Amino acid sequence: VQLQASGGGLAQAGGSLTLSCVDSGSAYTIVDMGWYRQAPGKERELVASISWGGRINYLNSVKGRFTISRDAAKNTAYLQMNSLKPEDTAVYYCNAKYSDYLGDPAEAWGQGTLVTVSS
Repeated sequence: VQLQASGGGLAQAGGSLTLSCVDSGSAYTIVDMGWYRQAPGKERELVASISWGGRINYLNSVKGRFTISRDAAKNTAYLQMNSLKPEDTAVYYCNAKYSDYLGDPAEAWGQGTLVTVSS
């Protein structure tokens, strides 16, 4: 699994950004994709995740503002971020959970993409 994230950048408070994460090299079956973020001086936290069965989880502080979706055929996940707040500023990391060649659970991380929200 090789994850490629894109879509970060600078937005004003109240604005929108869309992040994309694509698995460009998978021979494995992805079962879940998600976005984590890490702000300076803080621990990495789960922002949103979506299983290929359609189960979705959101961090409480982004509920109603962020929407995660996926295109299973393209092994791609998207994070639509609306009504951005300065506290959303962080490096966002894409994550995928899959079964490796032994059938054991494994996960992969994409490179971080910086989201900066100005007030």
